[in-house]
Amino acid sequence: MDAGIPSSILARWGDLAERPHRPHGSGLINRTFLVEGRRGPVILQRLHPVFAGVVNEDIEAVTAHLARKGLITPRPVRTDDGALWVDGDDGRPWRALTFVEGQSFDHVPSPAVAREAGRLVARFHVAVADLEHEYRHVRVGVHDTKRHFATLEKALAEGRSHRLFGEVAPLAERLFRAAERLGDLGGLPQRHVHGDLKISNLLFRGEGAVCLVDLDTLGRMIWPFEMGDAFRSWCNPRGEDEGAAAIDVAIFEAAIEGYGEVARGAGIVTGEEARALVAGIGTICLELSSRFLADALNESYFGFDATRFATRGDHNLVRGRGQLALHASVEAHRGALEGAARAALGG
Repeated sequence: MDAGIPSSILARWGDLAERPHRPHGSGLINRTFLVEGRRGPVILQRLHPVFAGVVNEDIEAVTAHLARKGLITPRPVRTDDGALWVDGDDGRPWRALTFVEGQSFDHVPSPAVAREAGRLVARFHVAVADLEHEYRHVRVGVHDTKRHFATLEKALAEGRSHRLFGEVAPLAERLFRAAERLGDLGGLPQRHVHGDLKISNLLFRGEGAVCLVDLDTLGRMIWPFEMGDAFRSWCNPRGEDEGAAAIDVAIFEAAIEGYGEVARGAGIVTGEEARALVAGIGTICLELSSRFLADALNESYFGFDATRFATRGDHNLVRGRGQLALHASVEAHRGALEGAARAALGG
């Protein structure tokens, strides 16, 4: 059972002091609560150790910019003495955000929802295109593809006695062969991005997309990686926890068409970036597969599903196999995907 929010933390926001609260959402990173504040509901979160308090300065800057552009967005709620976050007794930061009403999905239920998701992300990208901000919290190496592959190589070298080695090794061999065909996307421009556009980080009302949430990953990244991560999430109806993943071309077509309806003509995506989109999806699939396969041998996964899998390694093996299958599916449908991207974005 969740211990709840310490009263000393709630007291820093006078409107929230001694107010009822309950766990909110299904995220595995931050501990999230909905607090019934005296002036309405507020989200209060205890951040995961990977995030320092200064990430809230980035969120404040970006969401203020989004609000000025007319976009709906959660905003930081400062404490009574003006702080953006409060350090708990264990040194972990707590922060408050305005509550935005909406529904999230674990999987894209229809092409109509995919189209709205694409439109929302494009509105976000258009809005932040002129943002001037140097990020305080920087996720170093988050898409350092070679580093992820090297981590898998190390896990293989050190994990030969692991009970799952016989299953992981042939998958890793397939992965490394596929990686030899990856192009170099390093010369593309670094743009302001959300950084983690899995479908559960978008809020909807009906089929209309309202806003992006989980903003701790804001930063700069190349556009094909930002959208590659989005599409590998949105267009895989089976999700990460199934080994037989495949891309849904109809979902992709709807999503990129929605994105293009907003972005085309706005000057936020070059022809070179658009042509690299499918390569970006494939690269993200292989990155994730390498991470999951390494974690299978290292038995390291913070949120594995003990109701379905015996160990963290077993869960990660399925995830690693699934992302490798998704990469193969992307390659099998490359022509259709690239054609849809050209039609939606030009280039």
